[in-house]
Amino acid sequence: MSDNIIEMINIWKIYSNGFIANRGINFSVKTGEIHGLLGENGAGKSTLMNILFGFEKATEGKIIYKNSEVHNYNADRAINMGIGMVHQHFMLVPSLTVVENIILGIEPRKGFSTDITKAEKFVSEEMKKYGLPVPLDEKIKNITV
Repeated sequence: MSDNIIEMINIWKIYSNGFIANRGINFSVKTGEIHGLLGENGAGKSTLMNILFGFEKATEGKIIYKNSEVHNYNADRAINMGIGMVHQHFMLVPSLTVVENIILGIEPRKGFSTDITKAEKFVSEEMKKYGLPVPLDEKIKNITV
């Protein structure tokens, strides 16, 4: 039994045009570890992380979470497993507020609509916890990086 929380085993990503982005990659993380991926442009770092976050499907290989292979892997499964991703390039929606961008995809529900009060409370608590004084109701297009 492994003490890794997540493992990517023999990951291949071959695009439809034949380009090989990842060739037999093995990557593992133990609880509490922090990793940095380094490499030249085009080395496959982003592709590998997009596979781990469920944005892309591996052509071959498997993902193991807590010693069990994960099937039908996608972004929802990754998020539910506690995997988050900070993208190399901003992936924010300029016309949405700070709160709306942060909860995008994990919106707390109140019937058929978003429970904005609950969302604002959650985001406000997280901002305080990490010391990020950002105006929650401001549209992304109106604030600086």
